[in-house]
Amino acid sequence: MRQKLNSMFWNVLMRLAPCIKRIHDEKLNHMQALEIVRTVCGEVVWDFEKALEALKQPILIATRLGIFEIVDEILKVYENAFCFVDEDGKDVQQLAVLHRHEIVFRIILKELGKSWEDSVDNDLNTVLHLAGKSAPSSKIAGSALQMQREVQWFKAVENLVPPSMQEMQNSKGKTPIQVFEEEHKTLVKEGEKWMKGSASSCTVVAALIITIVFAAAFTIPGGTNTEGPAFIIFAISDALAFVSSIASVLMFLGILTTRYSPDDFLKSLPEKLIIGQITLFVSIASMMVAYGATFYINCTHQWKWTIFPIFLLGSLPVTLFAMLQSHLLFEMISSTYGPTIFPSKEEIRM
Repeated sequence: MRQKLNSMFWNVLMRLAPCIKRIHDEKLNHMQALEIVRTVCGEVVWDFEKALEALKQPILIATRLGIFEIVDEILKVYENAFCFVDEDGKDVQQLAVLHRHEIVFRIILKELGKSWEDSVDNDLNTVLHLAGKSAPSSKIAGSALQMQREVQWFKAVENLVPPSMQEMQNSKGKTPIQVFEEEHKTLVKEGEKWMKGSASSCTVVAALIITIVFAAAFTIPGGTNTEGPAFIIFAISDALAFVSSIASVLMFLGILTTRYSPDDFLKSLPEKLIIGQITLFVSIASMMVAYGATFYINCTHQWKWTIFPIFLLGSLPVTLFAMLQSHLLFEMISSTYGPTIFPSKEEIRM
């Protein structure tokens, strides 16, 4: 048995070896590149011409790829490197927003401090116009969460820029909000479809629970024997399941009847889905507790030994629901109530 386990272990290890080696090589290359940048930056006294020749391409490429360590090292030795622009006229600040690299943008904000660059690219796009561009991330699951992230980016940048920049027009005569609305039409529709599909499915489940627990409330388990802790547990859990399932249905109905503007994806829709999911979980758990209490009250003496396995079976649906929905729920809670993408303008100036 031990030899078999050892053999299985080595087989798994051999299969993982190429992946481990690839990760190791990528990490090593990353560290070597960072060390080269540190060495070069540390041995030169930079003037603008020298910095433009040696640092322009590295910082622009690092910004596009989100390699924040290299961006940080370059800005430490030459703080004006954020003024370098690419062939489209975009500086590192604009590239960080366009490619949605949060850490890189935080580093640039730290270097900018009180001064904010009102720069524009070759198409007269400000940093707020670029925040309005659509850039869905493959790291975020679900079109609704992607739309929420896009709105968070736009609101965060809008909060940082001067008010005059919010009405500036690009070469096509469009303001930042017009660019945002035009670029995100498809994502809004996909987010609406995703939200309505989730809400419709959960509404059916919650409605079934309402029907079951409402009928159970008028079917007294044990006949006239309405005393004892088991009956109290049944009454409380049945009432809790009924109330929480109604609350869940109301939340999901609110999702189905929303007008679905981009701003709704920021707080309104995620909050309704979070509350609906939590109350649905509570209703399922309470229904299973009521089921266990009913079985305990009605079972005869010789079947008492079945209570524990029945309880375990009753907890299975609750566990499955938690396993299937917990990842999405935690991700939505983190995205909605977690730290904001960027600090406020006042925090930057401190």
